[in-house]
Amino acid sequence: MSMADYMVLPPAGGEQLTVRGSSLLFKAAADTTGGAFSLHERHIPAGGRRPPAHVHPDRVEAFWVLDGMAEFELEGDVVRAGAGSFVLVPGGVAHTFGAAADTAASVLVLHAPALDGYFRELAALWAGAERPDRDEELALMRKHGMRPV
Repeated sequence: MSMADYMVLPPAGGEQLTVRGSSLLFKAAADTTGGAFSLHERHIPAGGRRPPAHVHPDRVEAFWVLDGMAEFELEGDVVRAGAGSFVLVPGGVAHTFGAAADTAASVLVLHAPALDGYFRELAALWAGAERPDRDEELALMRKHGMRPV
């Protein structure tokens, strides 16, 4: 598909992944955006496992909270964001996020440039019967240009 082509997906359409107990539904990926961005809806269980705090040196990440209560740690500051909130994380800002301990959250997540390849590999890493080793997860982050903090 070229950038000149258009795409329409039904509500449940897209690539479904499960990572750290969260459900991700990719609506746009590198192969449909020429690598410019990826976009997914993420359903995060209440108190679910958060990604290790990290920095994207060369990537912008944006979150739009669709439902529930999300929590973001941004440069050490914890911010609670309810439905309708928007959080922009420029490249170079240390962050992690998850749902509040008592409330699940649904969040629309945009990465520019695209980062869907990382999530496919992360889903495979978490697909085993046992939780993956933290060092494996950190190595995968580094492979995709992230810097764990």
